[in-house]
Amino acid sequence: MGSARTHPVWEQLAETGGSVEVLPGDVAPDVLVIGAGVAGAVTALRLAQDGRKVVVVDREGPGAGETLRTTAHLASALDDRFYHLARWHGEDGARLAAESHAAAIDWIEAFVDGRENGCGFRRVPGYLFPYDGDDRRLRRELDAARAAGLEVEYLEDGVPGVPAMRPALRFARQARIEMDVYLHALVDAAQGLGVRFFRAEVTRVDGGARPVARLKDGGTLSAGAIVIATNVPFHETVAIHTKQAAYRSYVVAGRVPADAVPDALLWDDGDPYHYVRLLPGRGGDGEALLLVGGEDHKTGQDEDPTAYVRLQDWTRAMFPAVTEFTHDWSGQIIEPNDGLAFIGRDPGGEDNVYIVTGDSGNGVTHGTLAGLLLADLVADRANPWAALYDPKRKMFRGIGEWLRENANVAVQYADWIGGGDIRTLHELAPGEGAVLRHGLHRVAVYRTGEGTLCAHNARCTHLGCAVRWSATEKSWNCPCHGSRFDAQTGAVLNGPAVRPLAPFDPAAVDDRERA
Repeated sequence: MGSARTHPVWEQLAETGGSVEVLPGDVAPDVLVIGAGVAGAVTALRLAQDGRKVVVVDREGPGAGETLRTTAHLASALDDRFYHLARWHGEDGARLAAESHAAAIDWIEAFVDGRENGCGFRRVPGYLFPYDGDDRRLRRELDAARAAGLEVEYLEDGVPGVPAMRPALRFARQARIEMDVYLHALVDAAQGLGVRFFRAEVTRVDGGARPVARLKDGGTLSAGAIVIATNVPFHETVAIHTKQAAYRSYVVAGRVPADAVPDALLWDDGDPYHYVRLLPGRGGDGEALLLVGGEDHKTGQDEDPTAYVRLQDWTRAMFPAVTEFTHDWSGQIIEPNDGLAFIGRDPGGEDNVYIVTGDSGNGVTHGTLAGLLLADLVADRANPWAALYDPKRKMFRGIGEWLRENANVAVQYADWIGGGDIRTLHELAPGEGAVLRHGLHRVAVYRTGEGTLCAHNARCTHLGCAVRWSATEKSWNCPCHGSRFDAQTGAVLNGPAVRPLAPFDPAAVDDRERA
């Protein structure tokens, strides 16, 4: 099914040879990893390198979630600004954040060395420029980034070859990679060390001396330790979800002559911000693809079907050499209130259970360093990043952001006392969805392209928010904690929900329409 209807430039792993076994009934690993994206794959590989017997389970297989919806920037120049990170985590914390992401890039570089085409890995500079030309924020970031140990310089003339992007900060030793090839290589390497990948859906995890994962089909899996690497944890109702928020980010890809745009990572400092990179060799006829992202908004809120149009307009203004657009897609970003991922022991107190979540727009490096850190924690080895990424950490310095995000969540529950998006089904066009008021119920109704009506209770099965329609991804999205559901079946596309939307009798809605 996948997590979205739009299609990124990266190929699904099933199309490039990744193998997933049928789950037998006698599996008893040292470590069970739930989730086969970049975080789960690196974690499994590192554990296997330690000599552990590892099993990975995923609802649909490697790469079916959010990992292949990235643009694959590899950056130690983090997108939450180091002057914010220093305020939230102290100067030592900001330095450790830069160090850990740089270490993740170094690990990736070493891993891909000698593999065909190096998985598209290349060291490139990163450039940060002001969205409005005001350099005061840049100068503040220059000081904070240098204090965090990054190699950074101020360029009055801005990004070479892009006159509109000036002034700029230049960060050395950033990188880019081809995400599908990298993930495929991770899975191959893990399988080569005995890691087994299975397709299975886990609905609950119980900690203990030997924790247990309970499967949708009624089966169970036990292990010495369980790592939950599913973008967002599904086993916690509240513990982690008040500390982070789900955002949807949009990307367009356009063909461009390979030498017309610098091979670099480019970001502006708007809110939301734009992010740009080159993808050589995939544009056809000697051209490259330019990947341009931005237009972020909270999942389920402020849905705007013109996001792709605005990205294309911005791209043409900045890069006139773009000839045509070939792809557009969106992805889920989990934004912690203090800028850094949550990686470590389960904050709800489940023994021998570990989590990774909160990619904060730096998902590839956060996911990679998660594997390095979690392997150390499972082995009870000391790791200098453990306290920084601890899911139980307090957010005294990030309390303002915590209050803002949780106040926003509370407001969303007001949907239950409001009317619907439409009054009758006559207003619902084929291929579209809307929420309709039916007595005390809010009903999520979708009409297929063939005219068939699909109806579900609009109550999100996580914590009861009313879902809203996403016209861009043709899904039902929860505005509180980012769960997403399939338009036709109500099946879960993104957690933290684990149960599908409850079906609603379409005939009852039709009766209301005729009344």
